[in-house]
Amino acid sequence: MYIPEFNRLTDRNEIVDFMKQFSFAYIITAKNDLPVATPLPFLIKVKDEQIILSSHFAKANDHWKDIENKDILVIFSEPHAYISPVNYTKELNVPTWNYISIHAYGKGELITETDEISKILEATIDNYESTYRQQWDNFPEEYKLKMSKGIVAFKIVVTDIKAKKKLSQNRTEEEKKRIIESLSKSKDSNEQHIAAYMKKEESLGK
Repeated sequence: MYIPEFNRLTDRNEIVDFMKQFSFAYIITAKNDLPVATPLPFLIKVKDEQIILSSHFAKANDHWKDIENKDILVIFSEPHAYISPVNYTKELNVPTWNYISIHAYGKGELITETDEISKILEATIDNYESTYRQQWDNFPEEYKLKMSKGIVAFKIVVTDIKAKKKLSQNRTEEEKKRIIESLSKSKDSNEQHIAAYMKKEESLGK
C-alpha cells in the first residue's frame, strides 16, 4: 500500500483500536499466483506485545486449506468518503477520497483443539452480541459441538503492519473545516465517521 509520510499511521494503540472497531475484514492469500480473499469477522488482541488476529472459516470454504504457515494479508478498511473539490478554496482541483486502511501481515495457524475452537466461538459471541451468550450457553452440548465441527478456526500472529490515515492532512485549515462540515451533515454513516476522525486529527494537531 502506497503511504505518503503525512498519511502514515504509526500509533500502535490507534491501529489496534481501529481494527477492533472495524473488525469485519478481508483475509487474502495467494494460490497458484492468484489472490484469494474471504471477508470474515476478526477478534483482535495484544499478548506479549504481539497483535494476534483470530477468526474462523466455514469448513466448506476451502480457503482455510491455504493459510497454515503461509504469508497472509488481512485488510481492515472502513470507513471512507468521497471528497468533492467544492470544499477547496481554489477552482483548479480534483476530487479525492478520504479513508483509513490497516494492512496486517502474518503467518496463519489452524486451531484444532475442540476447547480452543469453543473459546473462539464464545469470544466472537461476546464481542458482537453479548446478550446472545446466555442463549448459546443453554444450547445442548451436542448442538454446540456440531456447530464447532462445521468451522475451521485459526489465528494469525501479526509480523508487520502498514497503516494509512488519509484525512486531508495536506489541505489548508479552511478546506479541512469545510470538508468536516460537509461530511458531518451527511446521512451516510461512512462520511460521518470520516468527519469524526478528521475532527479528532485536528484536535490532536493543536
